[in-house]
Amino acid sequence: MAVADTLTQFKETAGTEPFEMQGSKMLKVQLQGETIQAKLGSMVAYQGDVKFEHAGSGGLKRMAKKAVTGEGAELMKISGTGEVFLADLAQEIQLVKLSGEAITVNGANLLAFDADIDWDIKKVEGVSGFMGGGMFNTHLSGSGYVATLSDGPPVLLELDGDETFADPQAAITWSEDVKTSVKTDVNLKTFIGRGSGETVQMAFSGKGWLLIQPSEGRVTSTAAGGSGGGAASNAGGAIGKLLGG
Repeated sequence: MAVADTLTQFKETAGTEPFEMQGSKMLKVQLQGETIQAKLGSMVAYQGDVKFEHAGSGGLKRMAKKAVTGEGAELMKISGTGEVFLADLAQEIQLVKLSGEAITVNGANLLAFDADIDWDIKKVEGVSGFMGGGMFNTHLSGSGYVATLSDGPPVLLELDGDETFADPQAAITWSEDVKTSVKTDVNLKTFIGRGSGETVQMAFSGKGWLLIQPSEGRVTSTAAGGSGGGAASNAGGAIGKLLGG
């Protein structure tokens, strides 16, 4: 038996859509002259005449928001004609298609989005500027595909009006009509190193959905994608700044 015959189970999946899943951990994007944006460094292979460049911040307003909040995944522009394969640390990929809709995504969990999708950085209601780590997120709107990442298979929670709480790094993405706020659990034990590790949580209310991952995210630097570290360190830093005025 030829070696190639033994590898047929891994054969590239063909399709007609511009964004196509290749298994659960790789995404294929077909380019026909348009420009998409993807997480910096997420290209694992490509075929054709394809160019890559740093996407920058997309304008002075968004650049200022990124500088203040530390949020917003570092993006690259991908243009040309051909096929590009994207992945990030073998994480699970979720592919959604927007039709004049909007979603919010934790910047660390954003893999790629279509040419006609607009983005901005939004702050969670009730959050002061000293908090990071999932408290500022990426708002995406328009029509086209959006690919998100999760550290393990995610779970979709249906929201029916009652509040749902999640770790800021565990919340991947949520629907447009869902409102967010912050809940804190601070007591004396928190300040002597005996806290629960769940000092800061995000609250989600309204009707819609919330996608969460079974992890507090991969540890990444701020420059590599914003809020991918653990919640405990962010919470501790936030409390210290709060006490300091």
